[in-house]
Amino acid sequence: MLCYILLHNKVIKRGCSTLLTMQSVNQMKKVSFVQHFGGVFEHSLWVAEQAARDRPFHSVKSLYEKMASIVQESTASDQLSLLRNHPNLGAKIKMTDASVKEQTDAGLTSMTKTEFDQFSMLNEAYTEKFAFPFIIAVRSKTKEEIYRQMEMRLQNDRNTEFDTALNEVFKIAYFRITDIVMEEEASKCLR
Repeated sequence: MLCYILLHNKVIKRGCSTLLTMQSVNQMKKVSFVQHFGGVFEHSLWVAEQAARDRPFHSVKSLYEKMASIVQESTASDQLSLLRNHPNLGAKIKMTDASVKEQTDAGLTSMTKTEFDQFSMLNEAYTEKFAFPFIIAVRSKTKEEIYRQMEMRLQNDRNTEFDTALNEVFKIAYFRITDIVMEEEASKCLR
């Protein structure tokens, strides 16, 4: 079954079998909530566990804002761990399903050897400088755009880049939440 959803005046087609309503999110048991939202922040179940206690949420936006605030209010050490949980872009390692899909859609899993070597070299320089992997919300970006961003962001100081990486994590989280939960307005239209 397919759903057609109006988003920013564009109709997008998505499989409905995986989209939850906010009502079902608010009614599910904590264990189920953590299963559904534990991957929103890469390998950081603690964010979903804390967010589960603050239900009900009134919208996708309120769920996202709560999860983001949990991260923002966490210690610098927890934030650094969260950043370090992200895989290197283009890396051939075990990743979450969400990361695999995001990187595949951006063309990062089908790089030539030359492209892979260039990404690996930049990733290594980035990680050496900042002590966490390069993070960018790859949705709707090409591998060329991602590569240029990596080159530019290597010029940042650590504090600027730490904040930039966290903001990218928040973008990724928002995209992942919208892949799980249907906006209430869209679900009303489909009834």
